[in-house]
Amino acid sequence: MPRFVPRRRFTPEALPHHRGLWTPPRLGVSVAAADERLRSRSQVLAAELELPLADKGGAGFDLLLVVTETGLELQETGPGRPGPVRVGFGGAGETDHRRATASRREPLALAVGLKRRRPTVFDATTGLGRDAFQLMGLGCTVTAIERSPVLGVMLRDALDRSACTSIRLLVGDAREVLAGLPTGEAPDVVYLDPMLPPKKKWALAKKEMRILRRLVGDDPDAGALLAVAKGVARDRVVVKRTPRTPPLAPAPSMSYKGKIARYDVYLTHGGG
Repeated sequence: MPRFVPRRRFTPEALPHHRGLWTPPRLGVSVAAADERLRSRSQVLAAELELPLADKGGAGFDLLLVVTETGLELQETGPGRPGPVRVGFGGAGETDHRRATASRREPLALAVGLKRRRPTVFDATTGLGRDAFQLMGLGCTVTAIERSPVLGVMLRDALDRSACTSIRLLVGDAREVLAGLPTGEAPDVVYLDPMLPPKKKWALAKKEMRILRRLVGDDPDAGALLAVAKGVARDRVVVKRTPRTPPLAPAPSMSYKGKIARYDVYLTHGGG
């Protein structure tokens, strides 16, 4: 299955949903070791994203996209910084994959309607790709959409390293991607996991949440994305929330609750 990652400049501050709400980080590309192959790779990425190259310490930068022997890492700079954030579709994730495949009665599987068929799912807020990987493990046909070009290259790198061909990756604004789909290519399900405000708890680890928010900001346009998704999905839109977070839009058709997440389902076009 083809994957598409366009070459585009990292300018999220130009996106309407961020204006006045978020200050973009000073971001550079670096290498983990003095290795010519890694240095060459970093130069290619820097040119693709139109980002400056940085030294290992990252002086003058808030975040570094670090090229390592085992993949790309997103690292905060400064003293006392936490460990890096990575995208992975193997290792510990393989355990999640097996568990997902074995259990079709878990809340996520029920929410996407897996009991009746193997749906096509567009994950419109892919982030680090964990939900996309879980949906793939459940047997769904998955297209992952991520609007951050930096997360896009991290996802692409992880997919290439794992030789995963079951997830199609698109980098762009999900509202535009979904709205531009030909009728015959509309997915059965659109899946949303919008970033919650900082004061709320979420399934991602605290370190990862902080670094991701610093990279891309929050998702104040999530309601608009949901509206677009409702007009596209053939069967339903699924929105992931914490158990105590209000629904993203009123009156979901149904909800499936787990220990750390709730999945609100909005049926579309008479689906059920």
